[in-house]
Amino acid sequence: MKQLLLLFAMMLFSSNSKVMAEVPANAGKTLMVYYSYTGNCREIVTTLTSQIEADVLEIQPAEKGLRYEANGYALGTELLNAINANPDDINSYPAIDPVSTSLNDYQNIIIVTPLWWSQMAAIMQTHLFQSASEMSGKHVGMIVSSHSSSIGGVVRDAKRLLPDVTWMGDALWINANNHGRRASLIENWLGTLNFAEEQTTMDKMYITIGEQTESVTLVGNNATKALMEKLKQAPVTVSLNSSGGFEIWGSLGFSLPTSNEQINAQPGDVILYNGSNICIFYGTNSWSYTRLGKIDGLNESELRSFLKAGESNISVTLSLSSGETGLTPNLSTEGDGNIYSLSGQRIAKPSHGIYIKNNKKVKL
Repeated sequence: MKQLLLLFAMMLFSSNSKVMAEVPANAGKTLMVYYSYTGNCREIVTTLTSQIEADVLEIQPAEKGLRYEANGYALGTELLNAINANPDDINSYPAIDPVSTSLNDYQNIIIVTPLWWSQMAAIMQTHLFQSASEMSGKHVGMIVSSHSSSIGGVVRDAKRLLPDVTWMGDALWINANNHGRRASLIENWLGTLNFAEEQTTMDKMYITIGEQTESVTLVGNNATKALMEKLKQAPVTVSLNSSGGFEIWGSLGFSLPTSNEQINAQPGDVILYNGSNICIFYGTNSWSYTRLGKIDGLNESELRSFLKAGESNISVTLSLSSGETGLTPNLSTEGDGNIYSLSGQRIAKPSHGIYIKNNKKVKL
């Protein structure tokens, strides 16, 4: 009897336990991005999340309830033809709901998309077109769901939309014939992928306003590369003004390369506008920008305070590290346990920022 109970318990545990795929232990953080029209891609993502640890982002069309397959796939074909006619124009792509997830937090991205008429679904194409600069340098994998059509056209679309990513391996094709076996297919496929290792350091810039310094995690694009080269020479101080109730902005005094796209800027985003203006957001706005990075760790209220929202002629210093602002601590503060600004002034009640304590830089 005891043997039967033990056997039953083992069977029950086996049927309910999560089967984890062979993913490197030091793999970086992973995001699954998917769009599902018929529900097949949603089922694929559910299977994926049972096998690896990852966050999930669903892409949704702005206009709900459309039947892309009706009348011989008339609407779906119309959307694809519009993209093919002018693939570099954001207006060629169907509108999608705004996305607030920051890709800065992820090293690996898995795309799960349907195939429409031998091409990538237009809704997913919109997201990848909008997110191309943020995905630059990421490790990317892709699963394509179709009824029976092969996925070569979808792979070509993905490589056109994401020219600066590292593909982790071949795309996985899940179709009507093998959808029921997706668990084993996905498990085997995950084992072939070249996941990015966990990043212990990321490119950082520092913003100093008054006595407070905050770090910015930079994206990887030509604009940030050029900006970093500029800041290696010396910190840059600019005068910014509040505008529109959502940002402070002004001229950098020099131009950077642009890779403009329609961006739904969120609080904390650091953006390049028209190639020579820097915008730092404490609210939201949608426009054609080049993304530079995002301020780390501040909520909207803290951002408004740090950025001196509503004020004019705000002196803002950009540097490559908290030690490159030209400010040095007062050496007499060493070991006394008090908190000092980077210029050596004692701070009784420090807010969020980078300070000196026991002659070392600390982030509070």
